[in-house]
Amino acid sequence: MSDVLTGMSRAGTMAGRSIRISGRNTDAFITSLVLPVMLMLVFVYLFGGAIHTGTAYVTYVVPGILILCASFGGATTAVGVSEDLKGGIIDRFRSLDVGGTAILAGHVAASALRNIASTVLVLGVALLIGFRPSPTFAGALAAVGLLLVFLIAISWLSAAFGVLARTPETAGGFTFFMTFLPYPSSAFVPIDSMPTWLHGFAEHQPVTSLIESLRGLLLNESVGTAPWTALAWCAGILTVAVALSGTLFGMRTR
Repeated sequence: MSDVLTGMSRAGTMAGRSIRISGRNTDAFITSLVLPVMLMLVFVYLFGGAIHTGTAYVTYVVPGILILCASFGGATTAVGVSEDLKGGIIDRFRSLDVGGTAILAGHVAASALRNIASTVLVLGVALLIGFRPSPTFAGALAAVGLLLVFLIAISWLSAAFGVLARTPETAGGFTFFMTFLPYPSSAFVPIDSMPTWLHGFAEHQPVTSLIESLRGLLLNESVGTAPWTALAWCAGILTVAVALSGTLFGMRTR
């Protein structure tokens, strides 16, 4: 029990360190907050009039923007982990008996806190431009829980990629991949409007079930089995990512 508490304490310390570093890197922090909002405004005001979804476009697109926001924010974890490995600070941490799990968990926790702030900002702007969710209390809790689980899973996967990448620039490529993933899904346009050959991937990729779950839960509509599918995807990603990041970290710092 004491080992668990010690590990949690060290992870908390590492999370605090990552947050302080984010605060000093003002440009990156502002980008992580503003970019999802800008994308939402672009889609709603520039493209929304040409996209027919059967409802107000802002109502349709906000769940997808929330996932895009989480994907972008979680993926930046890779850069932070890579910078730590390249800068040599990891050796100092290990000399203080701080294990790899605590270091990586600190990055993931900091990512979660940063993205909570970004998500709140996106929702605030969405309400100002016409988004009107009507969830039940249970539905709101379920939506928040799903979003948080996805964010943690993506952050751990990003941490694994950050350990694998040899330079922060290479790790930054993961950010591009993760921010691209919501586009071939139901985030911004109905899947039926896409080319037929793309339907299979768009319907069954990880973020589609999550977006459909958030959309249904926030609007108090039927969600079917989508939340369970989304949880299964998140659990699978998280399990693989935690195991992979630990193994790769041990290999890099041996």
